[in-house]
Amino acid sequence: MISTDDYTFLSALLRRNSGLALGAGKEYLLESRLPPVALTFGFSSLDKMVTVLRTRPHAELVKAVCDAMTTGETFFFRDTVPFDVMRTFMLPELAERCRSGGRPLRIWCAAASTGQEPLSVAMMIAEASGSLAGIRVDVMASDYAAHALNRARRGTYTQMEVQRGLPDRLLRKYFTEDQDGFHVVDEIRRRVTFRELNLTESFRSMGQFDIILCRNVLIYFDTETKKDVLDRLSAALAPGGYLFLGSTESAYGLTERLGRLSAIQTSVHMRREDIAGAELTLRDAGPMVPAA
Repeated sequence: MISTDDYTFLSALLRRNSGLALGAGKEYLLESRLPPVALTFGFSSLDKMVTVLRTRPHAELVKAVCDAMTTGETFFFRDTVPFDVMRTFMLPELAERCRSGGRPLRIWCAAASTGQEPLSVAMMIAEASGSLAGIRVDVMASDYAAHALNRARRGTYTQMEVQRGLPDRLLRKYFTEDQDGFHVVDEIRRRVTFRELNLTESFRSMGQFDIILCRNVLIYFDTETKKDVLDRLSAALAPGGYLFLGSTESAYGLTERLGRLSAIQTSVHMRREDIAGAELTLRDAGPMVPAA
């Protein structure tokens, strides 16, 4: 059993280094996820690892502890509606904007985990190649957890993973199978650039994006971290850009820089100054956008 003092210490370490807010009563998570980290680094017990973290921590060990506590729940085309909205409304509209501006269309999956979300985006783009003719689409995928990103880069999944959300037609078209699992084809994998990134740190150097997906991440942060991340995500949105949060997440009460699009049946936000024009466009779009 982890002691109260050690739980308090580890909770603060996680909050400081990854933004993860454990809260009370989550000792079982530490007790189930950290022993393998201790074993990997040669500690005979969790207590001994915590002692080193207290007295002489090193970056590799701290990162491994934070990685182990990161939740990696994801699956292909998760929640469906965000991808329907992107395909039917946002991609055609953004393609025209980028075409007239002579610039690429940029999409960022800010919590990519093992890659199912950015690869879903890449498949959607491949399927929409006609409406995107002449437009370069850049897909950036980032995550805090190095082990998850390594899996994402490999693009290999189990039968259970490809059965979660991936239509059979796209499985047959964009994956090959062997004894090691299902491998996404190079055509799709090359569309995505993967990058290790901590959302609690600056990402200004990445520039601005037309679509940002940061779904089911804020729920693990405390209020101050949520505010900080949302303010910086708003700055990373290109004019007229869209921010997708998780279906139960909202920027309401956390930042004045973002507002939610009321006409879409999922949590999509824009910069405040862009909301009114987008709502008019959505009303004109009619039934091709799922109604709230």
